[in-house]
Amino acid sequence: MMTAAMSRRAQELAAQGTAFVTATVVRAQRPTSVEAGDVALVLGDGTIEGFVGGACAEHSVRAYSRKALESGDAVLLRILPFAEEGSGDEIVDGAVTVQNPCLSGGAIELFLEPVVPAPRVLVVGETPIAGAVVRIGGELGLDVVHLTGDAVEPRPDDLALVVAAHGRDEAGALRGGLEAGLPYIGLVASRKRGDGVIGELHGDGVSEELLGRIDVPAGIDIGARTPAEIALSILARIVAVRRDGRAPAPARPPGPAPAATAVDPICGMTVAAVASTPSVEHDGETVHFCCDGCKAAFVARHEHAVGSE
Repeated sequence: MMTAAMSRRAQELAAQGTAFVTATVVRAQRPTSVEAGDVALVLGDGTIEGFVGGACAEHSVRAYSRKALESGDAVLLRILPFAEEGSGDEIVDGAVTVQNPCLSGGAIELFLEPVVPAPRVLVVGETPIAGAVVRIGGELGLDVVHLTGDAVEPRPDDLALVVAAHGRDEAGALRGGLEAGLPYIGLVASRKRGDGVIGELHGDGVSEELLGRIDVPAGIDIGARTPAEIALSILARIVAVRRDGRAPAPARPPGPAPAATAVDPICGMTVAAVASTPSVEHDGETVHFCCDGCKAAFVARHEHAVGSE
């Protein structure tokens, strides 16, 4: 039985986001020194807090607790002082039987239950799609953190970043996710607008290799239209990454490298510096604009020095 002190310790570890295993003795055969109901907590570094057997038994408890933490699945561990037909060191159907000749004649069975913090997913934006990702993500056992301000500080152990901000500091949030090396980074945007954001990042010096990790439009193509459907497609991609490490983003279609960006000198908007963007030549440089109106205003202001393309 778990004591009150050990229960408090388990709650403390969970609150800290520390992964651990609850090891409970479910059967003890004499002359072992443990009893059914004895409980210990096993941390990721192999530390055992509590008593579930002597030094020899602890080796097996420690080894299979770490396997449980890696897989996230509970394990029934049977430790026998002698070999048993069909026994081995592989976990089959959630159970494993190991031989431990160090035991003094008894057998022990333990239930190893991993307590792993929910993977953290950052969602940036105050849009219906962002809200749907937050709402549905919680049902999938994810620790979804909804960020509506400017500060986005991903942690290296975060699972994913979803940017659904519709133009509000998207590049800054994406850069933070890329620098932290998150397994999944998704941008909710059309292909055209997404290329513009990626072009901005490219112009700021982000490598094409890193930019290729951004999933845009975010999610699996299921023909989604509503915010909830789009959120479902994004979360499906995140679940795939969480469960089997599948490539987070499909390969981007072949094409030219992301274009550099420029700032419209009239309205201050950041635009893609591509051939289709309105532009003029001024003082030996190409000046780009968001629209023909800004271009006309610039030409009028510098009418004796500009040559229109």
